[in-house]
Amino acid sequence: MKSLFLNDKEVKDNLFPFSLTRSVADIRVGILTLREKWQALLGTKIEVLEGEEPSSSHSAIFSANIIPSTKFIASLINTNSEISGTPDWDSVKIVQYPWHIFMWNGWAIREDFTNISKGRVSETIPESVQVSNARSIFIEQGAKLSHCILNASTGPIYIGKNAEIMEGAVIRGPFALCEGSVVKMGSRIYGSTTVGPYCIVGGEIKNAVIFGYSNKAHDGYLGDAVIGEWCNLGAGTSNSNLKNNAGTVKVWSNASKEYINAGTKCGLFMGDYSRSAINTSFNTGTVVGICSNVFADGLTPTYIPSFTWGGKTLSKYEFEKAISDIDNWKKLKNLSVTEQEVIKLKKIFDQSV
Repeated sequence: MKSLFLNDKEVKDNLFPFSLTRSVADIRVGILTLREKWQALLGTKIEVLEGEEPSSSHSAIFSANIIPSTKFIASLINTNSEISGTPDWDSVKIVQYPWHIFMWNGWAIREDFTNISKGRVSETIPESVQVSNARSIFIEQGAKLSHCILNASTGPIYIGKNAEIMEGAVIRGPFALCEGSVVKMGSRIYGSTTVGPYCIVGGEIKNAVIFGYSNKAHDGYLGDAVIGEWCNLGAGTSNSNLKNNAGTVKVWSNASKEYINAGTKCGLFMGDYSRSAINTSFNTGTVVGICSNVFADGLTPTYIPSFTWGGKTLSKYEFEKAISDIDNWKKLKNLSVTEQEVIKLKKIFDQSV
């Protein structure tokens, strides 16, 4: 089989702030990242294209912002198990802008759920858990559930390895809770929501994607939103996802340096390593860059650049202080900042305004 490469060069700028610190191929939509979906469906390692394009006779190249489906992969493979078929473009979704991450999340959860659970047997649902449509619930080994409500009549529910759902939580599918993550007591979570690995979530969440290692551990509303890795939303933090006049939400595009239409429902986009203080109120369609510490009275500005300190009055986060604070947060999950992270973040810091 030909080697398959994912190319994010032409789409990377449109997916700010999430593409600042990762390839587009490593954005999470559904249960898995885009790269992981390709790998699971094809059964082979997938590389992101760097440098010159390889010979077309030995490789196939697709845009990294494609969300592949089982039907799409089947259309690519010929009778000799080679990648040379005619792609069925009607069977995929495209992540062109950040809001497409939550827009296509329910579709992606369903696709991933079918592929992950195929031919496998779920762990037993505990007797204390109230369920609807149990056949659309899959629980991995080591997961803990107690006295919660799982309603999979509206979409599948996936509970990852060693994840935990505490008592009193009410969850409606489509929903994915990835490895090692925790849903706290009394949480209310609507579809289509993904909680990536090693997160802690609570309060009210709807149609949101949290990439991984991030916390929204307390009351407050998060809806139609995407949160990167190593973020923390302070207690009471909420985002608006609908304008008071129900009009079109305009979201800052770092690629075009202007606000562009994102539909009528659009909440918060927060890049990696950013945080908010308690009771922060994020405006409709707010974009927060990476490594920002946000605190403000009233609604925040709708665009907060990377390495920002503050909210209403914005100042530059000192780089050494930012790295020290990130390291403190990582230590809470028994990790620490790596040299590679520091080099990458310093480059972004030097280029930020």
